[in-house]
Amino acid sequence: MRAWILNETNGPSSYQLTDVETPTPGPNEVRVRLEASALNHLDLWTSMGLPAPKQFPHISGADGSGVIDAVGSEVDAPAVGDDVIVNPGLGYAPTTSHIPFNGKLGVLGEHAWGTLAEQVVVPATNVVPKPDWLDWHRAAAYGLVTATAYRMLCRARLAEGEMLLVVGIGGGVSSAGLLIGKLMGAEAYATSRSKAKRAWALAHGAAGAFDSAGEFASELRESTGRQADVVLENVGPATWNQSMRSLTPGGRLVTCGSSSGPKVEITVPALFFKHHEIIGSTMFDHDDFAHVSQWVANRELPVVIDEVFAFEDLPKGLARLEAGDQLGKIIIEAASA
Repeated sequence: MRAWILNETNGPSSYQLTDVETPTPGPNEVRVRLEASALNHLDLWTSMGLPAPKQFPHISGADGSGVIDAVGSEVDAPAVGDDVIVNPGLGYAPTTSHIPFNGKLGVLGEHAWGTLAEQVVVPATNVVPKPDWLDWHRAAAYGLVTATAYRMLCRARLAEGEMLLVVGIGGGVSSAGLLIGKLMGAEAYATSRSKAKRAWALAHGAAGAFDSAGEFASELRESTGRQADVVLENVGPATWNQSMRSLTPGGRLVTCGSSSGPKVEITVPALFFKHHEIIGSTMFDHDDFAHVSQWVANRELPVVIDEVFAFEDLPKGLARLEAGDQLGKIIIEAASA
């Protein structure tokens, strides 16, 4: 099969299009002939060795949709010919279904060969049926970022009627976080450096939007008379101080990443005097993925697409992702499309 592989980690230019042996599904596994895949920042970081693949060659790519073309032994369902969406959350929990806390957590495209290829092998439990009405691009787009955002908001205990501030609208997790926050009944606000992205947030239900490069904590308080109960933050040092200042006493900041750098400073007295919480969240379990998949299937949760690139144009898609100009997900069409 054709695939974009890594044999080194010198950045996005390390990806090379070549032929590799087509994988065969083992017991309890299925093989999906991909119709589309979607890019994530993980695809950039893996190419930089952050983290480095455990062995080469390596195929990145967490998200995808396609048709099952082979099944391993002990697989009763799904079946060959089924249209499916790939769940990128790998892992198992020996005693519960709660993988992130009680099991072995993995990510497709980091801990196993991923979806930047013609075919991918995953556990049979890692696919869900694709609704007939849902196109391949949107089916491929929502998995990693949407389930991640949903879990973040659950970890932050977002309740109906609370104020949510989503920092850095435009990226997949933040865009999904705004839409999910609205579904959960929050009064949602957003930030972005881009005027166009702030306009998108307002058009999709945000009650207000502020410049990420400005004093958005003060602007939020001036425009609403109060501060946020929950801040969804995955930008890091570029926005961290403003995000913390945006919290009401007893407020919760939840983070799944730090795209502007790995280190931030915390003013400890402000943390304990205001009873703030800083909550870490990573990935999701199968129940989380099933929940957001049902929202998508019921047409309650939109899936935001930025741009679609041909399989051979992966470097262009990675360049757009690296530049940070996207609004929503960047799609890579199947090699056979």
